[in-house]
Amino acid sequence: MSARVQTAPFDLAAELAGFGAGAGAIVTFTGVVRDDTGAMAALEIEHYPGMTERALSDYGTEAAARFALTDWRIVHRHGRLAVGEAIMMVATAARHRHAAFQAADYLMDWLKSRAPFWKREIGQDGTARWVDAKSGDEHALSRWQASSSRKYPCSLATDDPA
Repeated sequence: MSARVQTAPFDLAAELAGFGAGAGAIVTFTGVVRDDTGAMAALEIEHYPGMTERALSDYGTEAAARFALTDWRIVHRHGRLAVGEAIMMVATAARHRHAAFQAADYLMDWLKSRAPFWKREIGQDGTARWVDAKSGDEHALSRWQASSSRKYPCSLATDDPA
């Protein structure tokens, strides 16, 4: 169970080596810099060292307790990233797939809307603009808060424990 912030690219296979030993399900998500407008050259990501890692670790620990995870990992990059580069990865491991999927979804909703990173899009013409959390990201996070009393807050629970 770990959280890490780094400038270097990560190797997903290396990150998963030995991850989730004994789990019945492992779910991974890798976020990639995308250019929705065709005019972006790069994404710059800033953070406060120490504070960011602590926040990621706290939410990973919360997800582990909430979804009975046997392992979790968050790796997030900072610095200047080109379009197409991997920004971050989340991996969750649990005895059953529903818990692993939901934990990954929960962590991604939190990362997209509340993680202490500041993003700035750099245009091909050199202009820069700060990126705010999208309203859809806030809405996605709110579903977890509104249903925190249920084991599986998104109604994905089933009698099939696989």
